[in-house]
Amino acid sequence: MASTPPISRYPARAPEAPGLPARRAALRLLDAVLRRGDPLEIALHGASQGIVDRADRALVHAIAAETLRHLPDLDALIDSATRNRLPDDAKARMVLRLALVQTLVLGTPPHAAIATALPLVDGGPRKLVHGVFGTLMRGTATLPELPTLLPEVAARWAKQWGDAMPEAAARAFVVRPPVDISLRDPAETALWAERLGGESLAPGHVRLPAHDAIPELPGFDDGAWWVQDLAASIPARLLGAGEGRKVLDLCAAPGGKTMQLAAAGWAVTALDQSAKRLARLSDNLARVDLSADVVTADLRSWQPDQPADAVLLDAPCTATGIYRRHPDVLHRIGQKQIAELAELQAALLARAADWVKPGGTLIYATCSLEKAEGEEQISRFLSKNAGFTMAHPRPGELPQGIEPAPEGWIRTLPATLADKGGTDGFFIVRLVRN
Repeated sequence: MASTPPISRYPARAPEAPGLPARRAALRLLDAVLRRGDPLEIALHGASQGIVDRADRALVHAIAAETLRHLPDLDALIDSATRNRLPDDAKARMVLRLALVQTLVLGTPPHAAIATALPLVDGGPRKLVHGVFGTLMRGTATLPELPTLLPEVAARWAKQWGDAMPEAAARAFVVRPPVDISLRDPAETALWAERLGGESLAPGHVRLPAHDAIPELPGFDDGAWWVQDLAASIPARLLGAGEGRKVLDLCAAPGGKTMQLAAAGWAVTALDQSAKRLARLSDNLARVDLSADVVTADLRSWQPDQPADAVLLDAPCTATGIYRRHPDVLHRIGQKQIAELAELQAALLARAADWVKPGGTLIYATCSLEKAEGEEQISRFLSKNAGFTMAHPRPGELPQGIEPAPEGWIRTLPATLADKGGTDGFFIVRLVRN
């Protein structure tokens, strides 16, 4: 007689409704960013465990990123429909943010948004979410044309850059950044601009409209170009042709500047402490058929065998200059993080300066909109290092529409090239060792 299979003490879990796992992952992702301060791109992997479909993973990212982009305005809507203000970390508020951003930004029908929101909360909060969402949908709930920046961010940037800065930053926030590519061979600029239907703003550069399927574009598989924001290409541009001279590319991953330097004829040592990011750099070099000496090491303890003709330090920073693509930085970065990173940058800059030959060049750059990581950092360095002088950009070295500051450094802001799609926020300076 056949034995009867044992009966499980626990009923089988019913499969979740379509779309619900992605919303649950988006909720986890937002919690990681807002409560723990994790970077969005890093937290995405853990939050999306179990989601294998690429479209679903893209949806997780889109929901979280757009929620962060519009957070103050989403909260204002929620507060307008509640008698007592919900705590910022209340699950009901988090779920309402998800439901509203899907409807008001991503175009999800209201019934689908609420259907995948209610299972994320239990008990009384579920009734509250349903009621608040319904009230807002029956009314004229909309988001402003320009997103409202977090008050502390708006105040900090206005103090540094003037009262017009917050509005310029908000305008840049809602424009999908264009795609900038750097060419392996600048002599082919006109050819690739025509072939890709783009516009060139500098030798070796082509700007394209926003595009999702980058690897499908002509020239990608052939290694003719790589994606690199126009502002991010300026540090290596300031070093010019290498003619076999040696350059240290410090904090090099993921490798855009390394590829620029190698293509310009420099003998490049590319150093970064992240083995994972350096693996990506090596893959990028292989795709474009360029080479560099790749070193995994901590810049604070590593030492080169001999001084170099040039050193490029793209220093670790708050990355507030790339807030258009990474809106989480505005929620994770405050004065504490700015001060901590400025202290680290000062230490790295002092080490990098020691490795420059007499007559050699030191490039310092950060993708930050904070003066503490740029203008103030370099002013302090020069006041303590009489052996270095600032070398102003020469005519033709900078992309069209980008001008150096009177002091001689380069600063890109949200208003820079705004009529052409803008750039990331960068600070760049070229110093020469006497």
